[in-house]
Amino acid sequence: MICVICKHGQTSPAQVSVTLERNGTTVLIKSVPAQVCVNCGEQYVDEYISARLLQQAEQAATTGGQVEIRSYVAA
Repeated sequence: MICVICKHGQTSPAQVSVTLERNGTTVLIKSVPAQVCVNCGEQYVDEYISARLLQQAEQAATTGGQVEIRSYVAA
């Protein structure tokens, strides 16, 4: 797909790290499947993966930790 940010680059499959913050908790999730623009580096995660990331961040926020690092695991 053509990047909607720079309008010039094509995206290609890659694995990225995503950082989410909620209620004082920071969650870093590694190895997330995404499409990344080869021109500007913008990252695109599909709807299903976004939902999983939010689920994992919610779980981490309920444990009470300040920083948590996880690897993405598809359900």
